[in-house]
Amino acid sequence: MELHITGLSKTYANGVCALDDVSLTIPTGLFGLLGPNGAGKSTLMRTLATLQDADSGSVQLTGTATGTVNVLRDKDAVRRLLGYLPQDFGVYPKVNAQDMLDHLARLKGLVHKAERAEVVAGLLQQTNLYEVRHKALGGFSGGMRQRFGIAQALLGNPRLIVVDEPTAGLDPEERTRFHNLLVEIGEEVIVLLSTHIVSDVSDLCPNLAIMNRGRVLVAGTPRQLTDALAGRSGRPRSRAPKWPGCAPSTG
Repeated sequence: MELHITGLSKTYANGVCALDDVSLTIPTGLFGLLGPNGAGKSTLMRTLATLQDADSGSVQLTGTATGTVNVLRDKDAVRRLLGYLPQDFGVYPKVNAQDMLDHLARLKGLVHKAERAEVVAGLLQQTNLYEVRHKALGGFSGGMRQRFGIAQALLGNPRLIVVDEPTAGLDPEERTRFHNLLVEIGEEVIVLLSTHIVSDVSDLCPNLAIMNRGRVLVAGTPRQLTDALAGRSGRPRSRAPKWPGCAPSTG
């Protein structure tokens, strides 16, 4: 399965060019999208998640059970295959994790109670939240809340998972736990991870791209990008490269 993005462009009404002829091929597995705030990453994520339209270009998801899906035109088909964790998402603070996930599972079409209970319990275990399943979401830490976000994104066995800035504000332990979860999830599906933190993608993603000002600057493996940037600067490759416009890990 692959996601093919070709010539994608988006300019907002205020004249800001958020996407400028973006083209990428994203294979199954973890793919990192790295860049500073304002690089166009969130605009690309929202477009892939069918939350906004592009001005031009095309996006095709190939290799699905039903063949090729036109992401920009067949939004209902995309949503059946999509799991989305935005940078900010709301929860009902007085509702516990199990009840909230059960409610979301019903909205996803899991109408049979026994099947739904099994799915909910499995996702809570996978995200290491089963022991706190009766705890109100308002009492969750930042890391717990992000793991709950992944649990809801995994409802319906999605084939394309879009995760926008998931580790912002997390402590080192929670960041590591979240990274391990993404690696597990990304074994058989496409996981597109957007971040401005270099270590979030350099150690996790076999493929990545760097964006800035709406354009893709370079794409490839972490080693290829590091070598390319070292060659561009004329200096030997360092063990911890600082890629253009990107922040190092704070953990």
